[in-house]
Amino acid sequence: MTKTKTKTIVDQEGRADYYSLGFWERNRLSGGYVLKKKVMDIGVSIVRFILLFGMCFMILQPILNKISVSFMTEKDLYNPIVISIPEHFSTEFYQLAAELMNYSKSLVNSLVVSFTIALLQITVCTLVGYGFARFEFPLKKMWFAFVILVILIPPQTIASSLHLHFKFFDILGLFRLLTGDYVNLRGSALPYYLMSAGCMGLKNGLYIYMIRQFFRNIPGDLEEAAYVDGCGMLKTFVRIMLPEGKPILTSCFLFAFVWQWTDGFYSKMFLGKVSLLSVQLSRIVDSLGAYVQRINGVKTTISVAYSNAVLSTGTLMIIMPLIILYLFAQRAFVESISSTGIKM
Repeated sequence: MTKTKTKTIVDQEGRADYYSLGFWERNRLSGGYVLKKKVMDIGVSIVRFILLFGMCFMILQPILNKISVSFMTEKDLYNPIVISIPEHFSTEFYQLAAELMNYSKSLVNSLVVSFTIALLQITVCTLVGYGFARFEFPLKKMWFAFVILVILIPPQTIASSLHLHFKFFDILGLFRLLTGDYVNLRGSALPYYLMSAGCMGLKNGLYIYMIRQFFRNIPGDLEEAAYVDGCGMLKTFVRIMLPEGKPILTSCFLFAFVWQWTDGFYSKMFLGKVSLLSVQLSRIVDSLGAYVQRINGVKTTISVAYSNAVLSTGTLMIIMPLIILYLFAQRAFVESISSTGIKM
């Protein structure tokens, strides 16, 4: 047996004998290092626990308060003794919020609109992001700068332009030439679908940027190998690049669905006549006043506590489908985020 192999076996046997000793014996042999390391590890764990607990409490505490208020009765709202746990459990606020928001119809509409818009946005953003990552074309840097501007500029700054554009909609003057007048697309969902198809929907610039960064870090050898095997450009994209891009596409789709679900700006501007949960929630306090006036027959002042309780309950009813979605999609979402972080 060589000298190197003999030393390796002795080191392994010595390490095994060392770890077979008790804690205090190992601490004595190490000159107190084992105890110091143990105390330091416990201290770091305690600090980590305090930080994580504080962050979780800051996030969950407002939600827990809303849950508590949603199960209270009106008497509990004005009872100074009741703080977090209701004295009388009731689902009155849930029934009232569901009626004010027309919950069943609004839920179905929100699911359809959020899913179709998210699917359309990710489809077009994938094509654009892949194009920015893999192809060279004239004024490429300038066009990508416009994408960054879409991310940076708030949509409220172009609200007036969007309103006028779709109120007097025309394509190269063809509509006015054929009909003698512009086409008013306001009041329908078509303008929002057109904007999403043109990569000008909610957060589309961010999705393009994320997808472009992801595809840039995929080795070009995959595409070259596919070209050598006889795949064309489209087949390479569909068969090779899209499966590789599953993590980022999953992340972007979930982001698009959640942001569209809670969006109030574009929904009010283009989908105002469509009953959506986000729009109904923004009007729930006004609807409550009209509802109480209709029941009582006279105009009644509603207390702040009561209106806030109804608003909190409506908020919970909106975020509940998102929580259920996350429970089913959390594994794919976490894997997509971790994989995206590694490749980006």
